[in-house]
Amino acid sequence: MSTTTINDLPDVLLYAIISTISDVRSRNSTSLVSRKFLILERITRSSLTLRGNIGHLFMLPTCFQSITHLDLSFLSPWGGPYTGGADTSLIAQLLSHSFPSVTSLVVYARDVLPRVWPGVKEIKLVRWHQRPQLSPGEELDILFQNYPRLVSIDLSTFYCWTEDIPAALECYPTTAASLTSFNLLNSCLPEGFKSEEVMAIARACPNLKEFRVACMFDCRYIGFVGDECLACIANNCPKLSVLHLADTSALLNSRSDPNDEGFTQEDAKFSVSTLIEVFSGLPLLEELVLDVCNSVRDTGPALEVLSNKCPKLRSLKLGQFCGVSMLIEWKLDGVALCQGLQSLSLRNVGDLDDMGLIAIGRGCGRLAKFEIQGCNKITMSGMRTLVSLLKKTLVDVKISSCKNLGASSSLKALEPIQERIQKLHIDCVWDSVEEFEDLDGYRYRFDLNVSDVGEGSSSSAGSGDTFGCEEDVFMIKQQKRCKFSYDLNSLYEEVNGHANGYSGRSWDRLQSLSLWIGVGELLTPLTAAGLEDCPNLEEIKIRVEGDCRLWSKPSEREFGLSTLLHYPMLSKMHLDCGDTIGYAHTAPSGQMDLSLWERFYLFGIGNLSLTELDYWPPQDRDVNQRCLSLPAAGLLQECVTLRKLFIHGTAHEHFMMFLLGIPNLRDVQLREDYYPAPDNDTSTEMRADSLSRFEAALNRRPISD
Repeated sequence: MSTTTINDLPDVLLYAIISTISDVRSRNSTSLVSRKFLILERITRSSLTLRGNIGHLFMLPTCFQSITHLDLSFLSPWGGPYTGGADTSLIAQLLSHSFPSVTSLVVYARDVLPRVWPGVKEIKLVRWHQRPQLSPGEELDILFQNYPRLVSIDLSTFYCWTEDIPAALECYPTTAASLTSFNLLNSCLPEGFKSEEVMAIARACPNLKEFRVACMFDCRYIGFVGDECLACIANNCPKLSVLHLADTSALLNSRSDPNDEGFTQEDAKFSVSTLIEVFSGLPLLEELVLDVCNSVRDTGPALEVLSNKCPKLRSLKLGQFCGVSMLIEWKLDGVALCQGLQSLSLRNVGDLDDMGLIAIGRGCGRLAKFEIQGCNKITMSGMRTLVSLLKKTLVDVKISSCKNLGASSSLKALEPIQERIQKLHIDCVWDSVEEFEDLDGYRYRFDLNVSDVGEGSSSSAGSGDTFGCEEDVFMIKQQKRCKFSYDLNSLYEEVNGHANGYSGRSWDRLQSLSLWIGVGELLTPLTAAGLEDCPNLEEIKIRVEGDCRLWSKPSEREFGLSTLLHYPMLSKMHLDCGDTIGYAHTAPSGQMDLSLWERFYLFGIGNLSLTELDYWPPQDRDVNQRCLSLPAAGLLQECVTLRKLFIHGTAHEHFMMFLLGIPNLRDVQLREDYYPAPDNDTSTEMRADSLSRFEAALNRRPISD
């Protein structure tokens, strides 16, 4: 009796099945089943990232003939030429022979590759080392000469000069006019693009559909972005569906001062009327970011125009905007009228309070992602009510730099969605959950009045003075002049029929957790704050920020990574101490140098079952150095389950050799991606030759799979 197996399926069905597999390791496992599976897997694979040393060209795979997206940015040696005196044209020919169908390319800009893929339409350049001494635009001239069919350019991780871009676009008007996507959202630029440069790019690229650029909005500097620049973008690029304009200070992702009220001394130099003109001129907008560094006053009317003129808008991020939701005369206004929003991020909105937050929850009923940063009038009760209103859609939340929302209060506010939230960021400010009152001394009362439900209480935004839905109506009633009373937690429990709130503490669907924590603080209170049960948490990102020089030593021996043993599925970690500042070699008497601080933060990491780790060592900004220390190398060696390790800094060769003791380690990269990386490392730090020796030793080890 013959047995039917999966190999008996027609090739067309197998092709369709294997095509649906996206995970790289799963595809690799699939290719090991049989010769037939191997051929089908290679035919269906369209994306590939190459790692290793470019000098080992004999190891270049030739079986991926269908690859359309090729990433060469991880090839070592990093930062310098590919090989000492190698012919780059030979390298290019071998690459084109192995991958003939490439249309999308990511490459670290060293020696510019000759034109070997004439069909390339999308390209991303990567560089964090110093820009070579070339005339403005010269480097990109070669790019446009070799790839004339470009429609998408990504320079978001490309260390360059801002004046290079307009000069190159001017020389190649045909290529510039064909561009539909241009990403210049580069955090390594100290000041961003000036107004004249942004306008030159907008005029040269009239067919852009996606435009992302880091700008300079600070009016104290020459060339700041104002009314003229915003109007120029709208007038010259009417097809835009994605527009990101962000100040470089916002891209650094640093924590706001919790005592900052959210208003700046100098206002941004563009008016509400200009914003209305811009929104009216971009009817196809689906994603908008206006993240500036100066306050923009009274923006509610402009945001109402945005909701009317841009009906396709799905994602919105605003920084330093005031008046986004004021709830004037109890009617929804501003951003609360953008009913189609699925993602909303608000940063440093100084006048946003609980009432405005609740209005957003009522009007933007489709939000799946909500981020709030630096809004000090928000309390736990207001946040909890917002979450209750959006409990059917909200799965991604970020709460940062809000004075009234520490770790415990943030988690308490998120209890209504704790069983369905998938991604979360909170600040590790160890507070206790208490009753929070409005900062101005007012209290509010929300009365549930089902009998008042009528035709005017529909869920449509701006339908009157009610916050209505099919199940309930929130009627706001004024009592005794300006004095009100309220208990939003009780309201939530009353509406949802839970007298005692959510008693369970399990975050069943939480997969990714992001944390900010101040230098010297401990991670150990995390579980006590409310995150003790996260059975499916796979990834955690921890950002440590502060000045070690203000501390003589930590209060405890270890940071508290052993706390993460509560999460059985945890396999990926980003530990970012890059904004932790201290003494590299010159610690005065009584102070700890960075090596001892590294031991504090990494102690216990070997107990975790991590497979992937991205680590940013602390830095000494006085010497522009971020280097792995001896204690750190020893502690990383204890991570016996690691397969992938990225160290975002420099290291000594003999420290890197410690890592050879990790049995399954396959992918290691040493990235000097702090801007700008030093031209010449000191004599004992990693160079191309020592890096090659480490890679050779890494590849000589037998690995089971």
